[in-house]
Amino acid sequence: MLLLILRKFTYILFLFSLIGILGFSYVDKKSPLTACYEWGFSSQTEKYYVYPEKIVVEPWRGQYHVYGIFQIPDGYLNDKLLQVEIPGKGAYCGILSYGGTITIDGVYAKPGHYLMKGMLNTRIAIALILQGKQKELQQLGNWKLGYTKIEDKVSEY
Repeated sequence: MLLLILRKFTYILFLFSLIGILGFSYVDKKSPLTACYEWGFSSQTEKYYVYPEKIVVEPWRGQYHVYGIFQIPDGYLNDKLLQVEIPGKGAYCGILSYGGTITIDGVYAKPGHYLMKGMLNTRIAIALILQGKQKELQQLGNWKLGYTKIEDKVSEY
């Protein structure tokens, strides 16, 4: 009888472990984590960089609560990724969630600009906070987003 109960308990434990691993891998694939080697432009035009107007670091609220809000001038195309460089730790990359808007979280775009929200992976933010790097994570100068002039292409017929 005891052996039967122990065997059932082992199967239940195995099942919960399997569900946990599969669930974590699903969430991990959905998270905004990007390798920095993808960061950059394919265009050969001059590149510019901008720092965020506002940074929100609230990883305890869940996914997508560590981000910066950037202003990009109209007529310019933003890079697809943002970079957060923490002194002594290296560079981390995140993704842009949406753009082309004039207001995000109390930040209003200046005339002739649009806003972009760039997110950093919550797990990276938590790891940095646990290492005592929260102040560095909240410094505007450690976050940057690249942009370049939109090239006018004339079609030839």
